[in-house]
Amino acid sequence: MIKRIKNDKFLCLAILFAIAACAFMMIVGEDSFVAVHDNMDLFIAQYAMLRNTGSFFSHGVSAPFLGGVSRDVLPSEFSLYSVLYMVMRPYAAYIHGYGIKILIAVISFRLLMIDYIKDARQIRDVKDLPLGIKAFASLGGLLYGVLNVFPAYGIAFASIPLIIYFLRNVYKAAPPGSKLSEVLKNTWKWQLLVFAYPFVSYFSYFGFFILAYLVVAIIWLFIRDKRISLALVVALFILAAGNVAFEYRLFGMMLFSDTETIRETMVQTYYGFGGIMKESFDVFVNSMMHAEDCHKFFVMPICLAYLVELNVRYVMKRDFKGIFHDVYNLCFLILVFNALIYGLYYSKGMNMLVATILPPLKGFQFNRTIFFSPFLWCAMLFIFAVRFFDYILGKDGISHKWKKILSFLPYIVMVEAILIVLTTPTRYNDLLNTAKGEIKRNMGNELDELTYGEFYSKDLFTSIKNDLKYQNEWAVAYGMHPAVLEYNGIRTLDGYLGFYPQSYKEQFRQVIAPALDRMEPTRLYYDEWGARCYLYSGTDLSIVMPTKSMTGVTDNDIYINSAALAEMGCSYIFSRIEISNAAEAGLKLVGSYSGAGSPYTIYVYTIVE
Repeated sequence: MIKRIKNDKFLCLAILFAIAACAFMMIVGEDSFVAVHDNMDLFIAQYAMLRNTGSFFSHGVSAPFLGGVSRDVLPSEFSLYSVLYMVMRPYAAYIHGYGIKILIAVISFRLLMIDYIKDARQIRDVKDLPLGIKAFASLGGLLYGVLNVFPAYGIAFASIPLIIYFLRNVYKAAPPGSKLSEVLKNTWKWQLLVFAYPFVSYFSYFGFFILAYLVVAIIWLFIRDKRISLALVVALFILAAGNVAFEYRLFGMMLFSDTETIRETMVQTYYGFGGIMKESFDVFVNSMMHAEDCHKFFVMPICLAYLVELNVRYVMKRDFKGIFHDVYNLCFLILVFNALIYGLYYSKGMNMLVATILPPLKGFQFNRTIFFSPFLWCAMLFIFAVRFFDYILGKDGISHKWKKILSFLPYIVMVEAILIVLTTPTRYNDLLNTAKGEIKRNMGNELDELTYGEFYSKDLFTSIKNDLKYQNEWAVAYGMHPAVLEYNGIRTLDGYLGFYPQSYKEQFRQVIAPALDRMEPTRLYYDEWGARCYLYSGTDLSIVMPTKSMTGVTDNDIYINSAALAEMGCSYIFSRIEISNAAEAGLKLVGSYSGAGSPYTIYVYTIVE
């Protein structure tokens, strides 16, 4: 294995890049610039809470936020990403997660693409494949690995090719028509891997859709082969069982809890036909924020140009059968399907249909099929590179010298695609943002953005807790994300979660009603969504910002029902804003705190009895 890796220069390059990227971020340390939105304000804090309370494996306990929701709403302990946070400090776990995501993407993409090429060319041994094809598989995997997708589920994104590879081998090990005994005998090793796959995936974002795609594949292959693939049917049930086993907490809440959650009362935006098509087209071209793959800048133009050229050739040859059998066209068809499903999520009729057929999925975001599209764009670029490479080498009338020169073009295409992803300032491009931040700092520039360490300001909050003699009293945050408190071991009545009891949302609403009454956009934001259960401003749309300055704050008054907050058991309000109407609001300043390397000044208030 080590010898094979050494012989594949581009595989070595991909591995070295993952190591170098992690080493750079670890050297910079908590001075790195890490994305806040749906990241530091959400999942990193959740994992920190599990670590702080030692409750990864606990049952029947409450999590220390949102007034004590069930620990079961937090990530499963049977997940590779969770394991990282069990054994490492949060920052180290986060960075290692990034590196592991790249490695899994490279390995899984390479395995799948080489397996596909071997079967397509009827080659038994990988050694017999041209070095160029193996290089493209490694580069394609690196491209897929460096995509700046949703960090908490980066590993789940990266492992999509892996489950396809497992299922392909299940199908090949027991061809359609095999008896159950033959299926069990010939596929048990692959089936075991299928069962364990959810360890690197996540059901709500990927698992449900993988099962749905597998059902479609079984039907499709049945029509093609005229025989059912019993091996894939068995794999379907094994994969479903694996999802239940690895995410038993999630399934327990979905299937056995009768508690009404905020998901059942979230107000969905609906569009007409024109709006749906607009959303579908937009996401096809631009993707969406949790899966920003930058394909529109380079990969899409190349892939669409080749799509046209490919099918024009099929038509000119009158090979209409080839159009429907070409895997490149199948990838494009799935891309279009994913985009259409994304748009149909904004159809009232479609939502009602899903809720009627599958009541437990009411409010479920079935448009997450779009999360599979980044892999498809990378797969299409790989196929293009391989075919272009083959075309150049097989072209008559070109000298050996020119063939050698032109054969570098597909390499350049793959490398350029990687460089575009690495240098595009997308939401989750921590590597680029940290590199730019380091350059600016070394040039003596003052930066307003908060680093990872500054955002959480662990030393400052340790000092505050010591001064307050903090004993796990309930608190809320004002002018900053509750995640800052949660990360630092402070129990919060507020928080960010897309799945908690509706009754708690209504109870907390009494606290923030004065602010909501003054700000209609904020009222709609909370009442019609509510995942961010925060103290809101009565004058500004947002007073939480990942910056050192608080330039967006125009009014230092707070608008809350302090009596309702006291009834919920609140002892402290931690605020980045010095509240100007504290006395009128029924609050008393305990003290202000700064220093300890933090850009914050934190004002701590209690509620006057």
